[in-house]
Amino acid sequence: MNDLPIQHPVFKALIDKARALPPLKVAVVHPCDATSLESVVSAKATGLIDPILVGPEAKIRTAAHDAQIDLSGFVFENTAHSHAAADLAVEFARAGRVEALMKGSLHTDELMSAVVDAKMGLRTERRISHCFVMATHGHNHPLIVTDAAINIAPTLGEKADIVQNAIDLAHAIGIEDVRVAVLSATETVNPAIPSTIEAAALCKMAGRGQITGAILDGPLALDNAIDMGAVKQKHIVSPVAGRANVLVVPDLVSGNILAKTLSFMAHAEAAGIAVGARVPIILTSRADSEAARVASCAVATLVARAGRSKGGLHA
Repeated sequence: MNDLPIQHPVFKALIDKARALPPLKVAVVHPCDATSLESVVSAKATGLIDPILVGPEAKIRTAAHDAQIDLSGFVFENTAHSHAAADLAVEFARAGRVEALMKGSLHTDELMSAVVDAKMGLRTERRISHCFVMATHGHNHPLIVTDAAINIAPTLGEKADIVQNAIDLAHAIGIEDVRVAVLSATETVNPAIPSTIEAAALCKMAGRGQITGAILDGPLALDNAIDMGAVKQKHIVSPVAGRANVLVVPDLVSGNILAKTLSFMAHAEAAGIAVGARVPIILTSRADSEAARVASCAVATLVARAGRSKGGLHA
């Protein structure tokens, strides 16, 4: 097994935990550029995944040749184009041939279109949502941010699924005391700010057992969620405030800005995954580091294991 020249303690812990499990069977969808292929090779060499490369084989091999990447021993499933690759990968997941999907060089929308297809996709009763598992500077514990990539303007019901998906993910990666902060611009309920009302409703839903496995509080502003100094200054009494390890944002725009601010200004690393489908879906970005890409595979491995132990997540 190869060792990556990183590593943030959060990612190292996730990778080490996943390495103790059998390699995850993954359909890598349309890996037709050097970045996608490097990620797959690293994750395979690290012992995390057992990949099938799904896409135009000639195009994949050309990309590997140009980048001097050795694909000896890799399994290919040839398709005509990226759309066919997404459909075939989803078919493999439905048939149980693979336990996860991994995005290659196709656009996220193209892959997710096949995943959410009403007849042939991987939907469950749960809304599919995206989570970033973030390794932040100065902290040795993961921070989960949701949803920054899939649900644009989720309804209250959809937010309840987003929250439950994040809680289940937190437990899957080993977080026992899950503390969810439902974010808005203020810590008080303000009828003029709908996200504060929805945050309060989500907390009441948790109190009624409609959301389980975590302590929720909200609305909370970002500073109140993660900084004890701000909590003390505002005299907030809460088991979550200042100690949150899951941040639920009001919408995709705010989540995307938050995650990218943490990544590009605070130098955090982000492992991306979609949950709530029949199998985890590894969603990486071209801007991700190799460490983040491999950590995404580790997170998917742990989520898949949790699904197996429950007889299939949300199926």
